Amino acid sequence: MWTSHLINYPLWSALIAIGAAQLMKIPLFYAFHRRWKWELLFSTGGMPSSHSAAVTALATSIGISDGFDSHLFAICVVFGIIVMYDATGVRRQAGMQAVVLNQLVHDFNEVVESLKTMKNRTPIENRTRLKELLGHQPIEVFVGAWFGIFVALGTLFIFG
Repeated sequence: MWTSHLINYPLWSALIAIGAAQLMKIPLFYAFHRRWKWELLFSTGGMPSSHSAAVTALATSIGISDGFDSHLFAICVVFGIIVMYDATGVRRQAGMQAVVLNQLVHDFNEVVESLKTMKNRTPIENRTRLKELLGHQPIEVFVGAWFGIFVALGTLFIFG
């Protein structure tokens, strides 16, 4: 039973796509910003989209192994479209709202600090910043999708 999981081409294709896309984020960020940001390895958002890479690698490898006319390939394509739509839509909007909310909290804290001299009360120091990088720009999803297809084709030579 376990040996069938070890040679599951679609599964490994998707997992390799996720890992490789997450790894790629670090040098790409460095190339554009000239500083290392190692936390991108376990973070959402950024270039390329590992979610898009995973679902396209999965769909591509299912298409190769089961046929591009199979029902399973159709399910994977629909699933992939939903994931990529969510990454550019809902999650991206949530990240943009987090930016605005974080700015409001910052501005409020400045007002509280300036009023601090008028009263002897101290403000609550434990304020949590919302995560702002949640979703993807359309180009990040596009690059992630193509990356997933290339990973699926590359892993075909390993598992195929």
